[in-house]
Parts: sequence; structure tokens; C-alpha cells
Amino acid sequence: MTANPGFEPVFCTIVPPHVLDTLAQAEDPALARPARRTLERDAFERTHRRMTTVVGAPALAPPAGAAADKPQRTIHDARHKQDLPGKKVRGEGDKPGKDATVNRAYAGLGATFELFLKAYERNSINGEGLPLNATVHFGEDYNNAFWNGEQMVFGDGDGEIFLDFTIPVDVIGHELAHGVTQYTANLTYFGQPGALNEHFSDVFGSLIKQYTLGQTAADADWLIGAGLLAPRVTGKALRSMKAPGTAYDDDVLGKDPQPATMDDYVRTGRDNGGVHINSGIPNHAFYLVATALGGHAWERAGHIWYEVLTGGELDSRASFSDFATLTVATARASYGEGEELQAVTKAWETVKVTTA
Repeated sequence: MTANPGFEPVFCTIVPPHVLDTLAQAEDPALARPARRTLERDAFERTHRRMTTVVGAPALAPPAGAAADKPQRTIHDARHKQDLPGKKVRGEGDKPGKDATVNRAYAGLGATFELFLKAYERNSINGEGLPLNATVHFGEDYNNAFWNGEQMVFGDGDGEIFLDFTIPVDVIGHELAHGVTQYTANLTYFGQPGALNEHFSDVFGSLIKQYTLGQTAADADWLIGAGLLAPRVTGKALRSMKAPGTAYDDDVLGKDPQPATMDDYVRTGRDNGGVHINSGIPNHAFYLVATALGGHAWERAGHIWYEVLTGGELDSRASFSDFATLTVATARASYGEGEELQAVTKAWETVKVTTA
């Protein structure tokens, strides 16, 4: 069920435009050139996504006889070109090959499928067994990974600032979670609903990593993209849910701009109204809920967030306050007046988002 049945897929990347804008202005050509090429390609893909929305995308369906509890994965290799999907190099059930990037992409798609199936009884990202397709080795020194409404795409990074984008499993999970949002609440990709769109992807990306590693909320690092930054970068990841604004502080990249509370909400026309920046506020709220409840974060905290995303009441133009109010109602409906409700209510109070 969804309150937003006429979904409009959007083009969503893991690296925010403001980061690439900063790199594109670097004096070192080794940093500036890949960033500029990435920005140009992202602009093309964004336009292509809008056109596909107008004319319609090809329908994807699981192959005949496919098991409902098994993923249907296909990995393609772009061979450093930009034609999608590229050459098929691994299908569902094929044994691992010598290319570690292909193997990581295949495993990451599987981990994402497994979490949604086992934790939330969701059969693939659309709930109906949608095949999971990915392309690796996209472009030359391409500094991003994205979901284009139909498939996953991973660059290899420039080796200077970013490494291979299949390295962090949460990056894979983040981008596929955009597909879940696309098929459910279909949050508008601008301003607060856009930040919520990014927030859901960070939440489920982190949960997929925690599920894969068997971590509790206390064990998790709550970083998005740990292992993605090259050694020369002063930073740990792209974002921190535990401490927004602390993921990196680098001479080239600048300082992580994410706020942790509404006191520091960023009003900007860039990055679709700061969707990758202000997502730090609900991100921190989820971290507070998950760590207050303890145990596995994909269980009680994740259940509340998943139910709101997929329950049909979250409007595509929802504000932070709208979303927070629904999480409080869902916590009460699912768990009564206990610690779950207290954790959710206190978290939103801490990040200074009001609830009705």
C-alpha cells in the first residue's frame, strides 16, 4: 500500500553534489578532472531519468519459476565506458569470479535482498520480486554510485579521494533503498521530503551493514561509506549518524556540513535543497532510538521506520514533523506505551523536531 501510487523515479547518488563541486574547484588536476567528469555524467543521468519518467521505463519482472525467497541478481561490466547496462559478467547462482568488484556487488545485492526479506517480509525492493541489476566499472575514475530508477551503477573512484564504490556494503544498500522508497512513499526529492528520502537510504544502508556483520546497535559504527575515502583524505566516511558533521574535515573536501538538530538546519538551493545535508537530523534521531532500545537496530527501531515508509500514510511531500508524528503513532500502535514509544519521542525532542 502507498499513498503515492503514481511514483516518479529519481536519480540518486551516494556522493552529494556539494562534495563534487568542491573537488571540481581543486587546484590539483588529478582531483578536479575526475570530479568534473562525474558532475557532467551525473547531470546527464539526471536528465535521462526525467525523460524516462515521461516516456516510461521498461517493466522488469522476475523470470518464470523464480523462487519468491531468492534474489534474481545480474551484474554487468561497463568496462570503463558509460553505456548501460554493459556486458553481463555474473548471473544469479553463478560462482564468484576473479573480479572482486563484481563479487562485492553481487554479495551486496544479496545482503540487501536478505535483510528486507528476513526482517520485513519484503520480496525485493518493490515487494514483488523485482530483479536486482547492477553495473560496475562505470566510466573513467567515476566518483559516484547511483540508483537511476531501474538499476544500480558503481564507479571505481579516482583513487585519490574515493576508492571502489562497491567496498562499503552500506553504499550498495543505500542506493537500493532508494528503490524501496520509489515503490512506496515516493518522497519528493527536494527539501525536507528529499532529505527524508536520503535518510531512509542511510538508515537501511546502515542496517544492511549491521545485519551482514551481526552487529548490535551498540557495536555499530553508524558511519555511511566507511572504507570509501582514500588514505590521503582526513575523514572516516561520507556521513555519521551518531555524530552528524564529524565524518570528515579535510583540506580539500572541507568539513562535513551535516547538522544534528533543527537548530542548525541548512537552507540552501543547492543539492535539491540540501537533501544530503539536512538528512543528518532524522539520521541522528534514528541512531538515538536504536541505541536507546539496544539489541539489533533492524528489529524494533527498524520496524517502526519501515512501517512508516511502507504503511501508506507518509505523504510524498512530508516534512520532518509529519514523519516524526507518524513514527510516534507507529511506535504506540506496535508496542504500546513502553520504552519504544519513549525512545522515539525523546529522540525527536533531542533533535528538536516537533510531533503532533
